[in-house]
Formats: sequence, structure tokens, C-alpha cells
Amino acid sequence: MIIKKNLPSNGELVFIKIKKVTHFGAYCELPEYNNMDVYLPIREVASGWIKNIHEFIKDGQKDVAKVTFVDSVKNAIDISLKKVRAKEKKDKINQFNLENRAEGFFKQAITASHSEGKEEEIKSILSKKYTNYSDIIDDVADKKETLKDLGLENAFLEAFLDIISKNVKPKVYMVSYIAQFQTYDTKSGIQIIKKVFDEIQKLGVKITYLGAPNYSLISEDSSYPKAEDRIKKAQIIMEKYVKSNTGTFALKKEKD
Repeated sequence: MIIKKNLPSNGELVFIKIKKVTHFGAYCELPEYNNMDVYLPIREVASGWIKNIHEFIKDGQKDVAKVTFVDSVKNAIDISLKKVRAKEKKDKINQFNLENRAEGFFKQAITASHSEGKEEEIKSILSKKYTNYSDIIDDVADKKETLKDLGLENAFLEAFLDIISKNVKPKVYMVSYIAQFQTYDTKSGIQIIKKVFDEIQKLGVKITYLGAPNYSLISEDSSYPKAEDRIKKAQIIMEKYVKSNTGTFALKKEKD
């Protein structure tokens, strides 16, 4: 994190390292918060009755927990393992890995631009807009101009953008629809459908035959609205045909 908070928030997911397991719980530390001490009560280790706590946790174990109690005056914090859902744990681990990777890019740029003596100054500038390194990477991957208005020195900025461009692929958004499209023209129906789909494919929409009258329409772009816009243009093309010829048309979005 560029901006490090002094205390976690109630309900926040945090990484923990278990230092010492006792009969009634475990003393842990938070690596993300300067190894701050926190307590894991036995009732929050797992659901149900726990006969032997050592069957569930052990000294040195690393895990993801949820903050259940914060006393900012006494700096007392309780955490829970049993309140963390599997998806929450997976998302937290992914977020942690992304943040570490993004921070690594930042440090590479500091070294490459010989800006070691200005690292804190650069962090201060970035913190005006961002709290996490991973947020910067996401923003830059979508729009490289995003950092140029912050007043960063060119040497660092160029090094940082170069490292990101070499290591991070831009996000690609995909939208998928099922089109039911058919013509009642028995003589030239196949040629008409081919002509309509040729026009749609020129928009950048991929068409896959699923079995008459169903077709898959897929549009991809670095911008979700642009991907959707291609499908809308394809819809207009098919609707135009149906209005001027005999046939049917329906379009349904598949689940994201």
C-alpha cells in the first residue's frame, strides 16, 4: 500500500501470522500493519465445538482473517477465521499478490530511473490520487496518460510506464449474446444471412453457428461500452433486415 493505515477497520480482511497457540486462542500479528499484535479467540477459530485447538491451527501458520473488534484507544484487535468465506479468502490472496507485484514494478522503476533518494517524494505525489500500487497499474493499463498530470519527474514516469507496458496486458472485456435470426425466403435465404453476417463481422463481432436459428455473437474490447456498442450496431443491422424482408430476429445476452 502507498498509504498505510495505523489500524485495520472492523470487518476488514487481513493477513495474519500465528505466533503462539494457547488453549483459549492464539496470539497473531498483521504483516500488513507493521506486524501489529492481534488476538484470535478459540470461538473464532472454527465453527462448532473445538476439543483440541491444535487440530485447527498451529504456530507459524499464515492465513486470512476477518477483523471482528477494534479498540483504537487500547490498540486491541480481535480477529476471526471462521467468519471468512472461501471466496473472500481467495479474493484477498489474489489482491495481496497483485499488490506485491505492482509494488515490485514501482521499485524497479525507482532503480531504473536512479530515483532512490526521491522514493518518498514520489510516493507522496502518487498518494494524492491512489492508495494502492495495484490501483495505479489497473489505471495505467487502461489509460497510459493517467499519470502525466501528477507532476512526476520524466525519468521515473518513463521507466514506470515502460515496465508496466512490458509486464501488464490491458484488460479485455467480452460481451456475449445469443441471436435467433432466420429468414423465410426459401430461394436466397442462405445468401441473405451470409450477407448480413458479413456486415456484422466487419464491425469486429465474432459469429459462431449454434444450430438454426441460433448464433453466438461475441464482442471484445479494452472498453466494455465499446464492446457493447458493437453488439448494438449488429442488432440494428439484423433488425433492418427483418423490417424489409420476411424473417424473425431476437437477441438475448448471456450471463457475464
